[in-house]
Amino acid sequence: MSTTDQHADLERPLRADAARNRELILQTARKCFAERGLSVTLNDIAHEAGVGVGTVYRRFADKDSLIEALLATKFDAMNAAAERAAAEIDPRESLRLYLMGVFEFRARDRALADAIVRAGKARPSIVHERDRLERQVTAIIGRARDAGVVRVGFDYRDLPMLTTMIGAVADATRAHDPDAWRRYAKVVIDGVLPPVDPDGMLGAPLDRETIERALHAQS
Repeated sequence: MSTTDQHADLERPLRADAARNRELILQTARKCFAERGLSVTLNDIAHEAGVGVGTVYRRFADKDSLIEALLATKFDAMNAAAERAAAEIDPRESLRLYLMGVFEFRARDRALADAIVRAGKARPSIVHERDRLERQVTAIIGRARDAGVVRVGFDYRDLPMLTTMIGAVADATRAHDPDAWRRYAKVVIDGVLPPVDPDGMLGAPLDRETIERALHAQS
């Protein structure tokens, strides 16, 4: 079967059982990629989903096709988060809501950063959604800049690095304190949006034993 025929086959309306299998595979892949990153194989996903590997390949030609299907849902969620943030009247709160939202996405999903990097080579509909997200977030940052509440020089292009920083904390502490990343996300957000009246740190620092276990797991 040619690649064109294969893609055409994958896009035909599915029978009810095939549609259920496709959704099961997507849900399982989302969970596996979020917890373990993009090194997960289609065989791993099939095993986790309790279906044959052939069933996975009938729905997705390869892992890249599966990742593209998940990318679409990730950008849908991030664009929806940007729309909610943009609806906030206060420019500072609007940007704070978006930053905390994207940090939370990354804290839950190890594969988010790698998946977004792949978006540039994805099908046009995904590239369109990525570009729409960039426009939305740039507008949110622009409002904050016009209001004088965001640090001078902050740019949409800073987000991947900030998200990576928070993601590293989330990955290191997930087994010990799943919410530890929030403490450090607030520090980052206060750096981007300097508060007029600084409040205290969020939550409490990890104890020495927990820090040592978390950092040891990363080495």
